[in-house]
Amino acid sequence: MNYYIVIVGILAVSGLSYADAATIKQTMDGAMELTIEYPDSVIVDRDFTISAFFQNNGWEDKQDVKFLVESQNRDILSTNQTIQAQRLSKGGSFGGTMEFHIAPNAELGSHYLNAIYSQVLLSNNETPQPKIEKNIAIPLVIKGEPEVLLKTITPNSIFENAEFPFDVEIVSKDISIHDVNVKITPPLEITVRGQTSFAYSVIEKNNPVLIKTQIITPPTQVSLEHKLPFEIQVNYVDDSGESKTVSQTVQILLRPRTIMEFTTEGGVWIGSFFLAPYLSMGTLIGIPAGTLFSLMIKRLQKKKKIKRKK
Repeated sequence: MNYYIVIVGILAVSGLSYADAATIKQTMDGAMELTIEYPDSVIVDRDFTISAFFQNNGWEDKQDVKFLVESQNRDILSTNQTIQAQRLSKGGSFGGTMEFHIAPNAELGSHYLNAIYSQVLLSNNETPQPKIEKNIAIPLVIKGEPEVLLKTITPNSIFENAEFPFDVEIVSKDISIHDVNVKITPPLEITVRGQTSFAYSVIEKNNPVLIKTQIITPPTQVSLEHKLPFEIQVNYVDDSGESKTVSQTVQILLRPRTIMEFTTEGGVWIGSFFLAPYLSMGTLIGIPAGTLFSLMIKRLQKKKKIKRKK
């Protein structure tokens, strides 16, 4: 049985807000190489940058080199959007960074920025040629608030006097989170083997962290199946320095043990008789059939007595 919990965090205005950088490379007249680096996705209410680098690999100088990024989308705000140089000698290079901001209520999905590149080639490094200009589309995906996914992996059901796995996986999809504390709170009748609290200084973006624990059910006989609540609480600090807390309750079915049950550690319950995991299957096969039948009859009789009491 798998449960998924979505933890929503809010990114701050400072810092970069994208997952992975993308690159556009263009070759202009006169062997001018242009490299544009931009985020393939950005998050609402965050800053992001676009950088441009120019390399004059030609034999002639260029002048009035200009790179301008325009946005027709009011949700994408810019503080500076132009990089330019009066003259760029052969073999020379220069670059710069432009800063933008995504509005808090920006429309999610795919958008485009329009970059305009222009230059004037100097023939023989002296005579200006007609200005050339080129438009370049820069794709941009705007995402909502970042997600931290928490997945709980448990058996479909559990029964008394046995041990079961209770695993928790944490994945931060869009940002790295810090000072992470995870606490597992079982119901009163359940104990946890080992610790119930876990601390991590940082969980990197898209780097799953798996917490493996074992829960132990009570030795008392269960007469009726019922669900037990397990609470998972996660505290963390996002990349803006803001503390976040999320909690979720996972319900696991506790049921009466059947005539034969195999435990996760390899043991076998036959009625009220337990075979330890270090015993071989030959031992199980070697149990007389009459003994197994007797255990089954006793088990059925106990169930009938319980029903009559009701």
